Parts: sequence; structure tokens; C-alpha cells
Amino acid sequence: MYQVVIGLEIHAQIKTQSKMFCGCPQATDGLPPNTALCPICTGQPGTLPVLNLQALKLGIKTGLALHCRINAESKFDRKHYFYPDLPKAYQISQYDQPIAEDGFLEIEIPDEETGEIVNRKIRIQRLHLEEDAAKLLHGAEENHAYVDFNRAGSALMEMVTHPDVASPAEAKLFLQELRLILRYLGASDANMEKGQMRCDANISLRPMGDTAFYTKTEVKNMNSFKSVERALEFEIERQTKLWDAGTPPDKLSTRGWDDIKQITVLQRIKEDAADYRYFPEPDIPPLHLDALAKEMAKTLPELPAARRARFIDEYELSLSDARILTDDLNWANFTEQTFSELYAWLRSLPDMAGLSEEQIIEKNSGKLARLVGGYLTSKLMGLMADKHIDIRTLKITPENFAEFIALLYTNKISGANTLTLLKNMFDGEDPAQIMEEKQLGQVEDAGLIARAVDEVLKSCPEQVTQFKSGKTSVLQFLIGKIMKEMQGRADPGAVREALLQNLK
Repeated sequence: MYQVVIGLEIHAQIKTQSKMFCGCPQATDGLPPNTALCPICTGQPGTLPVLNLQALKLGIKTGLALHCRINAESKFDRKHYFYPDLPKAYQISQYDQPIAEDGFLEIEIPDEETGEIVNRKIRIQRLHLEEDAAKLLHGAEENHAYVDFNRAGSALMEMVTHPDVASPAEAKLFLQELRLILRYLGASDANMEKGQMRCDANISLRPMGDTAFYTKTEVKNMNSFKSVERALEFEIERQTKLWDAGTPPDKLSTRGWDDIKQITVLQRIKEDAADYRYFPEPDIPPLHLDALAKEMAKTLPELPAARRARFIDEYELSLSDARILTDDLNWANFTEQTFSELYAWLRSLPDMAGLSEEQIIEKNSGKLARLVGGYLTSKLMGLMADKHIDIRTLKITPENFAEFIALLYTNKISGANTLTLLKNMFDGEDPAQIMEEKQLGQVEDAGLIARAVDEVLKSCPEQVTQFKSGKTSVLQFLIGKIMKEMQGRADPGAVREALLQNLK
């Protein structure tokens, strides 16, 4: 048996208007190759870099969110290496004085034995800022590659973990939670498929119970959470066979993930540690970050884990609903506003007069949580997926959705008509108005219900006889017939009561 040891290196493109050291646009999707560049980001002689203050602020903000220590003094360094995608033949990065160090991120994972959710703390070794390289494009011609310099100089933050990750599943969960934090902060869109967040994983094995670190393998080219998980699973299998054969990895190597073949492929062997000849960047003065760190600490929002916990505690949402609804900041805000509208509506009800807000919430939160959670995560999200609608373009407002839930809560609509009403709300109209216009509301007239019961019983004499002879299972059949007769607009409870009265 072997223990898996994984450390992650994550690059995230910072969500700024311009690149790290010049005024060229940071977001270059859709732009023709080699159009978002200037003498600074292409390393022309005589140019001087100027640090992007917003990138620095977002880097510090991320460090604080990851419980890092923000260093009082930080500096930039030149990292030298020669490669076609690096126009200056060095990268402006940070070496021995990054902006943030010694943090952690807690993730929730199911225990393998009990299935219960447990917290795992993954330590963050450092977070530093740097500029991105250009993009190499390999054409159809053999031995040819092209360089697009649009990405050169883009603002990046790199986060390096300690080797605390114990499985591919943990690596995936860590990256998903990190992406969520970056989005809550507004620090990065962190879309792996678009290259806005990139991950390299260092993985090795060791005999169970051993605490030594053995030769690691670096895995690259993973452009999705699923790719990270599968690449690490493959690498565990490959390295296990080497250990079992008595030939564990003994040279540092880099392997790339082939998503088509679902295997890792050797890219290069590292005989020695790379010597990047770091030295302080002479054109950017040292940074003094104490004041800026205090300023950014005041801007930290409620983070995903805290919001999940609050949704469960305050709104009584289930764990699964809370996770789904906080997995996107827009959905979390929509949910928050919906509950706010619902509580305001409850406070306005005559039968709530004299009760405190805490008493009102305590009395109603359980039922509201089931209605809101169920209809948001199942019905509304399902309809949106069918219609290919994103939450950012949804015309149903939190106010209208809260009114829809209130109609359900007060039994003014039920059954199949509920979904019909929700479908009709996608044009942004008021649910009560739709319900009235399309006659979707629930019938409360006892006389109408009684007449429907009479009609159904006259048409089903066989079932009536069966019920009177003791076969009570036919009751549900008769209720269904009556509901159909009333086009789903009657309260099933009222129908049942009227039906039993008649049968007696």
C-alpha cells in the first residue's frame, strides 16, 4: 500500500482591465493574434514596466481570503530562461519575497469509511504575482509553431500549496473551492477551459506510514477539473506499478496529460534543478504592503464556505441545496434576495401581527426552505437548462420568484399548474397576473368541488362499490379523476375531504 503525496501550482489570470506592467488589454479573447501588444509587453529595449495597482490589490485580497500572511515588504525579480514565448528572455516574477505566504484553504470531503463530511486543511505555501508568457500555437505543418503575443505580459497570480493533497478527488475539490473564492472576490473568472486558471500537479508515492518525500513527477496540460482528477489517477496507477516492480521514479520529470488517450506522456527529464538566475527587478521598486493590506482587509466579502454555513443556519436550507446555490455568486445573491422578499411578505401578513421577526422566521423558515430550495435547484434550474438561459440573463426577478413561492405557500396554486405558471414567468411578468389571466389559481369554491365530486362518482360506480366494500386504495384513483375534472385547480386536501363526505 502506498500513500499519495500531491502538491499543486495554480496560475490564475487576474481580472483587471490591463496587463501586469503595461496598458494593453488583459482580456484578449476574440482579438486577432498579435494585436494586444506594445513595446513593454514584447520586451523592446529601453521600455520600463509600471506595476498594475489593481492586480496588486486583488493579489493581496486573495492572499487574505486564503488566510495568508501579507508580507510587509515584497519585491519583483527577474526569472531568466530562454523560450520562444518569452520575448524578454526573462519573466518578471517574485522569488524570495512574494506578496503572501503561509496560508490555508479548508475543503469539505466525504470520509471514505463513514461517508460523513470532514474538513481537510490544505496549506498554501505562497502566493506571488507575475506576468504571463505568450502563447505557442502548433500548426499543421511539421516542425512549425507560431507565437501569439497577445497573452504576453498578462497579469497572473500563482498559488503554491504544500504537498498536503492526499488524492485526485481532493485535488479536484480544492481547485473547485479555490475557483469559487476567486470569483467571489472578483479576482479572476478562473475558467480552466479558457486558460484563465491553469494547474500543474506534483505527485509522488511513498510506502504507507513512511514520512519521507520521494522523487516527484510534474503533470501539466490539464485544462479542466475532470482532467486533473483523471491525470492524477492515471499517474497513481503508473507509479504504483513502478514501485511494485522495485523501480520507483528516481529522476524529476515532466509529463503532459493527453486528454484523448487519457494517459500522461513524458515531456522531459530534469537532470538538475533549473537555475533561473533570479535577481531583483531593477525597474520596479520594492513594495511596502502594510497599509494596502489593511485597506484590502476591509473589502473582503463573505466567502463561499461562510455563506454556505449561513444559508443552512439562517434559512434552514439543506446542505445539498446550500452547496448548489452558493456555487455561483449570482445564484447566491438571487437566493438571498428571494428570502429577503419572502420575509418582508410574511411580516406584512395579518396573522403575524405581534410576533417578533425571530418568531416569524422560526415559525415559517422550514417550509419556506423546502419550497425555495426545491423550486430553485430542481424546477427553475431545470427549465433554464432546457431553455439555455443563464442566471445573469434570467428575466425572473427575485421579487417575482418570491411572489411565486408565496402563492405556493398559501395554497393559491398547486399541482401541474405550478410548473405551468413558472414556465410563463420567463418573460418577466408578474406571477399573480399570469395566474389570473390563464386561470391557473386554485379553486376554493366548495360548491364547485362538490359538483365535480358528484360527477366523478356518477361516472365511476364500480370504484364506489369497491370502496364501500373496504377497498380503500381506489380513493386515490377517484381523487385523481376529480383533480383532472377540475384541471388541477382544486386543493387535493379539500377534494379528499369532500369525497369522503360524499362516500359516507
